[in-house]
Amino acid sequence: MDLEGTKNQKRGRRNFEKDFKLGAVKMVLEGGKSVREVAEDLGISQNTLLHWKKNYLTDKLNTFPGKGYQKPEDAEITQLRKELAMVKEQRDILKKAVAFFSQYQK
Repeated sequence: MDLEGTKNQKRGRRNFEKDFKLGAVKMVLEGGKSVREVAEDLGISQNTLLHWKKNYLTDKLNTFPGKGYQKPEDAEITQLRKELAMVKEQRDILKKAVAFFSQYQK
């Protein structure tokens, strides 16, 4: 088995599950371990764990929404943007219709 090929390949971005992130953060907050110890034990960087901890402390309920999921506030903003785009399109169509029909009334 040739392991040389795997050593030379770039390591892609790693993705972690929500439960893994929460467990890591709770080990720091409730387990009495330092960020360095937990990061070494789990094989992640200290900066990554500090980032997760900061996100968790900022918004405990909506932390780590996962891929393809949004926080409720972000989902509402996305929906409102879609509605605004649709209303603008309808307005533009009506403007063109008014301009078109007003040509024939003169």
